[in-house]
Amino acid sequence: MNHFDIHSERLLLTPLGFDFLESVNEYALDYENTKYMFHLPNESSEETAAFLKGVEEEWAKENPESFEFAVIRQGRQIGAVSIYLEDGTGELGWIMNKKYWGNGFACEAAKALIDYFAEHFGVRHFIAHCDTENIASRRTMEKLGMARTGEYGGRMNRAAQRESSEYQYELNL
Repeated sequence: MNHFDIHSERLLLTPLGFDFLESVNEYALDYENTKYMFHLPNESSEETAAFLKGVEEEWAKENPESFEFAVIRQGRQIGAVSIYLEDGTGELGWIMNKKYWGNGFACEAAKALIDYFAEHFGVRHFIAHCDTENIASRRTMEKLGMARTGEYGGRMNRAAQRESSEYQYELNL
């Protein structure tokens, strides 16, 4: 699979990899930035490096099942966005460095993924999940035109002291 970039009005989505270790660590090691994330925060730079190595290995496959992108704004990585493909469905995910919250960047990056994967991969069904307390992610999903289709208990975010619930959102094109 060749690497590819996706452009939106204000952002560049480019394959995430080891070159972004420092900027990924800036948000991935930060509890406040990751408190609603299932697999974060990372405990060390080495853990981030191992994740990024796995991302590069996935990009190197002939037919990747997941695509992790660095979100670039004015030459700086401000977050990441991803899509995991399974049975014609694309599961979306995103994280933005807290310095850039509140500017619509997560929504713009996710919309660019939806548009690109619909056009180039024929994906017509998208899903996303978030902690029920993550108001910003819920709003992002709603701005994308996604509808809430489920609520599930038993979510244990990595840094959480207690179990929480999550919402599932879906979009059909």
